[in-house]
Amino acid sequence: MNVQSLSFRLFISAGFVLTAFFALVAFVLEQGFRESTEQGLKETLQVHLYSLLAVAEMTDAGKMKMPRSLREPRFSNPSSGLYAAINQTDNFLIWRSASAIGIDLSPSLTLKPGELIFVKDNNKRFVLHYSIIWENKKGIENHYVFTVAEDESFVIHQVDRFRVTLRTWLFFIGALLVLIQFFVLRWSLKPLRIIVNDLEDIEAGKKTRLNGQYPIELKGLAGNLNALISSERAHLERYRNTLSDLAHSLKTPLAILRGCIETSVVNKETVEEQISRMNDIVEYQLQKAAAKGQKKLAGKVDIAEIIDKIILSLEKVYSDKNIVFSFTHNDSFFMYGEAGDVYEIAGNLLDNAAKWCDQQVQISLVRLKKEKSAKFSLLLQIEDDGPGIPEAKLVEILQRGVRADEHMQGHGIGMAVVSELIALLGGQLSASTSETLGGMKWQVYLP
Repeated sequence: MNVQSLSFRLFISAGFVLTAFFALVAFVLEQGFRESTEQGLKETLQVHLYSLLAVAEMTDAGKMKMPRSLREPRFSNPSSGLYAAINQTDNFLIWRSASAIGIDLSPSLTLKPGELIFVKDNNKRFVLHYSIIWENKKGIENHYVFTVAEDESFVIHQVDRFRVTLRTWLFFIGALLVLIQFFVLRWSLKPLRIIVNDLEDIEAGKKTRLNGQYPIELKGLAGNLNALISSERAHLERYRNTLSDLAHSLKTPLAILRGCIETSVVNKETVEEQISRMNDIVEYQLQKAAAKGQKKLAGKVDIAEIIDKIILSLEKVYSDKNIVFSFTHNDSFFMYGEAGDVYEIAGNLLDNAAKWCDQQVQISLVRLKKEKSAKFSLLLQIEDDGPGIPEAKLVEILQRGVRADEHMQGHGIGMAVVSELIALLGGQLSASTSETLGGMKWQVYLP
């Protein structure tokens, strides 16, 4: 597994989380078990204490008497870890078990009659003190403190055994979970590996697009990548076609020029004509190659703002005609695309309208309702009061190099570029006669 891969990072992150979790679980369980063991020890010492109370007797002279042997044999074995003693309130030792010889078990606090306390003394022993007032048959009362103690080693031994068992189980459970997490991550990241393999196949030429069965979260990414791949292929194809067209278009002018230089007298007019023609051809091909086309990954552009700028420019260019431009729109109209594409489309259409109109040009931007048009969302409409274009000519002017009027100056490529760009953007171009102005009406539907 590559240390720079996403799988490795997720695996390490999950392993760190599991390690921290199990460490916290081990700490909490150990503390809980220690407290539970100490509580169990307290209850055990309480049972031993009650057994001492059961066998203790107070003589008629008011002295405490204990049997020589007790039911619990550990009280009789020195250093067995279990101790017992009886003291009076002034810490005067009355009795102690054989196991408690040489050990001071007197309470450090003054206890009230009936008070039971469980403490850990400075010698690492758990001690249970019980204060009691004992009265014999003659009515003599004495205040005694019964004490039972157990070495800390008992609790430590129990906790150590539990710790070893707990950590062993947690280690194996953790290892199992890490292994399961590894396979889960492999399974979860499999779609990413599939999409990477598909991209490598596209790069190698084995596939043309991402067409695998991807999760919902990756479908948007796959769609954007397919759009980008299609767009780049369309650009590449257009560049190839442009270069091919350019080479083919230059053959004839070059042949004429070669013929001119081979003659004894160079026809200057012919040379200039062919050079002008070559310049027109290059200009046309460059304009065609500059068409951006559809790019879903591009930013938003405000169509209304661009049209306002174009209108201001045309008012200066055609100031002698005093054209009245009427632009109708409600608010900003945004679309995903390149500003250059919008300038090409709207600029060519408005320039043609201004060139052919008598005095009026009407522009409108309309936002289409989704229920009426699922494919398009915007409509750009441009109308003028000029003579219009014959219906038979409408199809021809969308072809390269064809002009509506051959006597007018121009290269005849503007409408061809408009048509190509609208097609690349996934839109639609339609032409008809304006009902209000009587001239041309161009309608551009955009997604």
